[in-house]
Formats: sequence, C-alpha cells, structure tokens
Amino acid sequence: MLKLHKPICFFDLETTGLNVGKDRIVEISVLKVFPNGNKESKTLRVNPEILISREAQAVHGISNEDVADEPTFKEIAPQIWEMMKDSDLAGYNSNRFDVPLLAEEFMRSDFEFDIDRHRLVDVQVIFYKKEPRDLTSAFKYYCDKDLKDAHSAAADVEATYEVLKAQIEKYEDLENDIRFLSEFTTQKQTADLAGFIVYNDKGDEIFSFGKHKGKKVTEVFDTDPGYYGWIQNADFPLYTKKVLTKIKLQNGKLF
Repeated sequence: MLKLHKPICFFDLETTGLNVGKDRIVEISVLKVFPNGNKESKTLRVNPEILISREAQAVHGISNEDVADEPTFKEIAPQIWEMMKDSDLAGYNSNRFDVPLLAEEFMRSDFEFDIDRHRLVDVQVIFYKKEPRDLTSAFKYYCDKDLKDAHSAAADVEATYEVLKAQIEKYEDLENDIRFLSEFTTQKQTADLAGFIVYNDKGDEIFSFGKHKGKKVTEVFDTDPGYYGWIQNADFPLYTKKVLTKIKLQNGKLF
C-alpha cells in the first residue's frame, strides 16, 4: 500500500488535441486513493464545446457525436474539484500535459487552481528513468498483465496506479513516500505548468522562450514593460499568465 501524507488522485484525460492552451477535455477519469487504502473513482465524458481533432479521435476513439449531449467541464468542475482540492496528483505523463491542461479547464471554470497546494507524481518519469517504454509495456513489465482498452481513461488510470505500486516494490532506492516520488518525478523546475517560466540556478524566475529567453522576468518587466501586456493578450496558458501577474504584484509593478 502506498504511504500517503494525504489523499492522492490518479487521473487521466482524453482531449480534443495536444495544445494545452487551446484544447479541451472530452473524458476525465479520477481514482482517489486515501491514506487508509480506500479508493473512490469517477469517470465522466465532457462536451468540449470545440471540435475533436481527427488525430485525437484516432487515439481515444471518442467522436464529436459521442460527447454532443454530455455536460461541459464547467458543469462537472465542482465535483472534480471536490475530489482533488485536498489531494496530491498523479498520472502518466501528467506533469507535462494532464496537469497543465486540467489547470486551464479549472481556471476557465472560475476555480483558483494553485499547483503549490499539490505534490505531483508522474509515473511516466519513474518508468522512463528506469525502463523507457509506454504505459502498455509498463503494465506488462511491472504487473505482468496485458492492458485492455488502452487509451480508455478508466483503464489507463487504473493501470497507472498498479504500475506505481509495482515500481515501489521493484526498486529498493524508490521510497514509498509521496514527497520523495514527487521530487523524483519532477524533471524540470518550472514556475508555471507549461514551462514558459523556469528557474535559474539562483532560484530566480526566467523566461524559457522568445526574445527574452534566459532573462529574469523582473528585469524584462523593467526594461520592456509592454512584454507583460503582450503575453496577457496572446495565446498563452491561463496559468502562465497568472504566474506572471503574481510576479508583477510581488514586485509592485502591476500598475
């Protein structure tokens, strides 16, 4: 059994595409595991209010017609929030995709998602550091089982939970502790979720893209004050914009 400091939600998203800022959820599955080992789960289809790309349909098999009569994410957000608000978060490739995209959906639905309230465990990172393969291979390798219904959110999230438990049993240096696992699976320290703002070796926020790549955010705001406004009006993730606003407020430069 996982040693938990508080509940942890394993979750998986099926989406309209791979753009964190633009794409939407079409299916979400959450498996909440409590410190005493109890579990509760929920799987919901979602009307994304935009078209599902052909590439995404080819992966998860969910069509626009399948979700036309389903509730929007804003309608289901309260029940998903209730499951996750007090929990750490885990998934497969979740740090790079699922968590950032979920944060966008919550923020569009007026929920104040703050990553600092959650520890993140990305099972894919453990797998890639130890045995670089995909989830189907991981399930076979660690659990000696065939993953049926791969790319179904419910099947993927249950498999992810089973793989993490098997990884902890297999590797002696892998501590059964969510704090340790969160640190182990955090590959790159970022201030936002999408990786547009990272930290330098002194712990300062710096831009990781564009004409100011490698420069401190606070220095850019001093020398190029219009850059903040450009980002706020451009097609960047909401969480990235939130982080930049927070930095501006902390330095007394918002107005």
